[in-house]
Amino acid sequence: MSKTHGNHGRNYIKVTAVYDDLQMIYESAVKFDTDLPEFKTHGGAHIHDDQVTVTAPTTMWIKAFNISPKALEMLLNRMQNGGFDFSKVKCVSGAGQRKDKLKLPMIVIVCILIVAFQLFQQQHGSVYWKKGAREKLKNELLLYSLYDQLKDCFSIPDSPIWMDASTTAQCKKLEEAVGGAMRLAEITGARAFERYTGTQIMKISENNTEAYNNTERISLVSSFAASLFLGDYAPIDYSDGSGMNLFDITKHTWSPECLQACGDDLANKLGEPVPSPKILGNISEYLVMKYNFPKDCKVVAFTGTSDSVFKNGSLTRERIKDKCAEGSWDRFAELLQSTPMGNNGNIEIQPLVSGDYRFNDKNQQVDSFPPETEVRAVIEGQFMARRMYAELRGMKTDPNTRIIATGGASINKSILQVMSDVFNAPVYITDVANSASLGGCYRAKHGLTGQKFEEVVKGHPEPICVAKPTPGAEQLWS
Repeated sequence: MSKTHGNHGRNYIKVTAVYDDLQMIYESAVKFDTDLPEFKTHGGAHIHDDQVTVTAPTTMWIKAFNISPKALEMLLNRMQNGGFDFSKVKCVSGAGQRKDKLKLPMIVIVCILIVAFQLFQQQHGSVYWKKGAREKLKNELLLYSLYDQLKDCFSIPDSPIWMDASTTAQCKKLEEAVGGAMRLAEITGARAFERYTGTQIMKISENNTEAYNNTERISLVSSFAASLFLGDYAPIDYSDGSGMNLFDITKHTWSPECLQACGDDLANKLGEPVPSPKILGNISEYLVMKYNFPKDCKVVAFTGTSDSVFKNGSLTRERIKDKCAEGSWDRFAELLQSTPMGNNGNIEIQPLVSGDYRFNDKNQQVDSFPPETEVRAVIEGQFMARRMYAELRGMKTDPNTRIIATGGASINKSILQVMSDVFNAPVYITDVANSASLGGCYRAKHGLTGQKFEEVVKGHPEPICVAKPTPGAEQLWS
C-alpha cells in the first residue's frame, strides 16, 4: 500500500535515539498486532461488537516496554550493553499523541542532555489505576519487569481510546448539565465529543460503578507514561487536560460543574493539573538502579496533542481511500487532482451525527458520487467544517495568515492544496526528519532550562511553503 498519506501508524510505537545535537543514532519500532499477538488487537485496538466501543489493553502498553528486541526496555538494555552513558541524561519528557498528528507514534530518546518520549497513538486514551496501585508503582523491584509488576494494577483492563464513539448519550448529559453545548465550549474549548475523556469516565461511572469506585487514579496516556518513569502518579498537564471536556481553559483548573456531571470524587481521582513545562520530580529509583540514570535526572510533564477542531478526520479519509482509491494514497491524490476546486458544486457535509450526507450541485441529497467526486467532496467538506469551527472560535484569516501542517497528511500535497484553497492562506510544512521527535526534545529542554520557549526553538528550521491559494479561491470559499 502506498505511504503517501502516512496514516498507517496507529499500530506502532516507534523508537528513535538521537544525540543532543539531534543526530539520529538508533531507530526501531514495535507493532502491537504482530509483536504482541496475545492481545489480539487490530490496528492496536479492540473494536467491540457494537462497532462504536473501541479500547486498547492497558497492559499491552506496559508490555510493549519489555518485548525483545524492539521496545524501550530492550533498547535501553542494548544501549547499556553497548556502553551508552545514561549518567549524562539530565531530563525526560514526552507525549501521548493521536495517530493523525504523526506519521508514526514516537518514543524519542535524546541523550546527553535530555530524553523525550512520544508514546503510543492514544492521546484521548485513559488509564484507571485501582486502589493500592500507587504503592506498587513507587516500589518497583529490579528482579521483575514493569509488566509483571504492574499488570494487575488496573481497575479497568481495557482503556477507552480516541476511536471510541460509544458515549453519545453521555455527551448529551454533559452538555445539558452545564447549560448546553456552547456553554461547555466556553468552559472547556469544545462541545462534548465522544472520544473525550470526560464522557468516557461518565460512562464507566454509570455502567461499571464497582470498578469506578475501586479506581484510585485516572491517568491520560501521557501522564500514564510519565508515571512509569517517575515511579509515582504523574499529574495531567494543561495541554492534554484541555482535551477532556473537564478542564476550564480560562482558569487553568478542572471545572467543578463538569467534574460533578462525570463522576463522584473525580477531582481526587484526576489530581491537580500542572503547567506543561512543569518538572514533576526525579526519575524512578528502578530506572536509576537498572540503567544508571543519575538520581537527579528530572521528569518534565508529559503532554498530548490532537486535532480537536475536527472529529476523526483521518478515519473518514482512510475509509474513502479504501472505497474509492483501491486502498492507495497515490491513487487518492490522483483522483483529488483530477477534479476542480469547488467540485462542480458537489459536497459532503460534516454533521454532528453518524452517516454520510452528500449533496449535488442542485442541492439535492444523493446516495453516492463517482470516486473522484467523492474524494474531493470529503476533503473539501472536512476543511470547510474546520474553517467554520475555527471562525466560530474567533479565528479570522488575513493576508498575513499562514497555516503550518504537521502529521501524516502533511506529506500529501494534494490535500494541502485543498487546505490552502479553503482557508485562502498559504500552507507550510517543517521539512525536518522526525519533527515530532524534536517537539518532545524542545519540551524537555524547555522544562529543564526554564528558558522562554522561543529561545528553545529559535534554531528550528523555518517552515517551507508547499501550497498557495488557487486563483479564485477567495471568491469561492468566502
